[in-house]
Amino acid sequence: MKKVTAALLGAGQRGAGAYAPYALEYPEEFQIIAVAEPDDERREEFKELHKIEDKYCFRSWEELMEEPKLADAILICTQDRMHYKPTIKALEKGYHVLLEKPMSYDPEECVLMGEYAQKYNRVFSICHVLRYTPFFKTIKKLLDEGRIGKLMSIQQIENVAYWHQAHSFVRGNWRNSKESSPMILAKSCHDMDIILWMVGSNCSKISSFGSLGHFKKEEAPAGASEWCLDGCPAADECPYYAPKIYIDWIDNWQADVIRKVVSIDTSKEAMIKALKDGPYGRCVYHCDNDVVDHQVVNMEFENGVTAVFTMCAFTYEGGRSIKLMGTKGQIRCDMERNEIEVRSFVTKEKEDIHLDTASGGHGGGDLGIMRDFVELVRNQGEKKGLTSASESVQSHIMSIAAERSRLESKIINVQDYINELKKEMK
Repeated sequence: MKKVTAALLGAGQRGAGAYAPYALEYPEEFQIIAVAEPDDERREEFKELHKIEDKYCFRSWEELMEEPKLADAILICTQDRMHYKPTIKALEKGYHVLLEKPMSYDPEECVLMGEYAQKYNRVFSICHVLRYTPFFKTIKKLLDEGRIGKLMSIQQIENVAYWHQAHSFVRGNWRNSKESSPMILAKSCHDMDIILWMVGSNCSKISSFGSLGHFKKEEAPAGASEWCLDGCPAADECPYYAPKIYIDWIDNWQADVIRKVVSIDTSKEAMIKALKDGPYGRCVYHCDNDVVDHQVVNMEFENGVTAVFTMCAFTYEGGRSIKLMGTKGQIRCDMERNEIEVRSFVTKEKEDIHLDTASGGHGGGDLGIMRDFVELVRNQGEKKGLTSASESVQSHIMSIAAERSRLESKIINVQDYINELKKEMK
């Protein structure tokens, strides 16, 4: 078995924490031999963990790309607005590419990246990891088997979780659409992709509504300080008080992950210091965030299926809640619990499916996409991946069209939007 080698661009939460561990778990299959990361501490930690030579450690992706081709593939896990240039350069230099979602905030860049992958005949997988989870693979199998007859409608809810919204989309890297992406892309392009996959048809019309309703200064408690540790009088009553999320909340399964984002050193003393002078210690009502905290998207597909998607920050649980309605039955699902219920209209019988919950990040999706990507690179051309660029471009266009609908308060004809985009690109 040929071992696949790779370089990592961006040793942050997703690059170092979600995808790179595959190299440690399956060293006979996959090895990361180079890294580009601007943060000195994170780069050094990653270098030691993966035993990377000093000469293959770089402060920027540009420095890495100046070198001759170093590996078979590149994992691009930089920030949203730093995807296009390194992807194009990597494809040109002969690398196969695994790209963190979203591909880009710019629809033209999404299309061009897909075209480059075809031009250079490279494996180009987008990290729509939900397609690789046992949960969604089971739902897709049930639909393909006709268990509920002809699919007619989908209701899907993304429960962001109140603490996750505060961490990533109010205080964190995805808080401001001008610096990263709109919420529908940064968080919910996963959902657009999954709905598109389940429906199995192109989206024809889309509309969306939503706003930033709570995380703004007008909603701040009386006397709230701009930094949580500056003696804020609302500390006891505020669910978003930083020490509650980053220090006190020990039963949060993602606690270690989010603490590592705040500080490489996760001791209590280091965390307190980081919250005093770092972005994650800011009051959620006094940040520079502008992304929505609740949004709905309505979709009609060419095969007649309709879908409604809701994203909401104000939930305790995370994961997705889904109901799929067909002509002969329905499927109700809870991703957080990994439970699927199939109910037949014909027999009136109910089948409960309980899946293994101990399957890694994103319900097993992080492991699944890495396994698929390594196999695709090893056997290039023999099989098509679940998240090719052509598939991902469609769901990204849906997300971008939904945001346009929200901002312009109108229904978007998706094909007209695509035609308009093609004219602009000529």
